[in-house]
Amino acid sequence: MTIQKAPASFAGSLHRYNNRLVAFEHTRTGTAPTNTLLWVGGLGDGLLTVNYPAVLASALPPTWSLVEVSTSASLSGWGSTTLARDAHEIAACVAYFQKLRGGKVVLMGHSTGCQDTMEYVTGADSAQRTPLNGAILQAPVSDREACEAGKTRTDFSSIIETSRQYVKEGRGDDVIPMALGSSIFGRTPVSAYRWLSLLSPDHDGDDDFFSSDLSDEQLRATFGRFPRRTPLLVLCSGSDQHVPKFVDVPKLVGRWTACVKSGGGVVDEENSGLVEGATHNLDGDDKVVVERLCRKVVSFLTKVESDEFSASASQL
Repeated sequence: MTIQKAPASFAGSLHRYNNRLVAFEHTRTGTAPTNTLLWVGGLGDGLLTVNYPAVLASALPPTWSLVEVSTSASLSGWGSTTLARDAHEIAACVAYFQKLRGGKVVLMGHSTGCQDTMEYVTGADSAQRTPLNGAILQAPVSDREACEAGKTRTDFSSIIETSRQYVKEGRGDDVIPMALGSSIFGRTPVSAYRWLSLLSPDHDGDDDFFSSDLSDEQLRATFGRFPRRTPLLVLCSGSDQHVPKFVDVPKLVGRWTACVKSGGGVVDEENSGLVEGATHNLDGDDKVVVERLCRKVVSFLTKVESDEFSASASQL
C-alpha cells in the first residue's frame, strides 16, 4: 500500500476575507484560475489540518483553485458557535472570491463542513446568500448516530438532560461541565445549544441533516430545497469509522438524491456515492483511494464549468 502524504509545508496565499477571518489558497502554477473551490473542514479542523485538500488542489483543472476557509468555528471554536454563523461567514468568503476573480464558486464541506454546506444552501437565510455554482458533501455523517453507537446511553442522556435544563433556564450559550462531555469531544468547551444541535434525541437538532432515521418529510425540508442552479455531489467514505454499521449508506444517499430531484434540484449521480476504501478524512489512506476521490471531484467541477448540469436540467 502506498500512503498518500501531503507536504509538510505549503505554498499559497493567505486572504483576509473579513476583518478577523482568513482563507488559504493553494498555489497553482501556469494559468491564473478563474473558478474557486472553497473547502470547509469539520469539528476541530483548521487550515491545513486535513491532508487530502493539498493533494486535491494539485489535481484540479488549471481553471480552478482550492481555498481552505477558516471560520469562527475552526479548531476548538465550533463548541460555542452555530451553523447559521458559519454560513454567514462562508457567505462573506464566497462574496470575496467572486469579487476577486469572478468565475464560478463551489463549496465543498468535509464532515461537519457538510452541515455548513447544507445550511448555506437550504437554511432559513439561504435566499439572502450569494448563490453557489455547486455543492459537495464529503463524508457527511450523523454526529447523533455516531455518538449513540460509540458511547453508553447513560453518558449521552446526562449530556442531553443538562443541556435541556440550561436551555430552559435561558442559558443555551453557556458551556456545560466538561466532566459530562469530555468522553465524546475531549476538552473542547461546548455550549448547551450546540450539544442539542448535534445530539438531540428528538431528531430536531440544527446539525442533524444526515441521520438514517430522519423521515422523508424531514429530508424534503433540507435536501428537497436544493435549487437547480446548485448541483450536488455526495461523496461518502466507504470505510468511514464514524458511520455505525447499521447504516445502509448507499440506500441513504439514494434517499437524499430522490429528495433533491423531487424538489427540482440536480445531483451528479455518476460521481456520487461511496468512495471505496476511504476513511473519514482520508488521512493515511492508500494513494489510489485519494486519487479516486480527486477524480470524482474533478469530474464534477468540469461539468459545473461547462454548464452541463444546466443543460441537462433544461431538457427535463
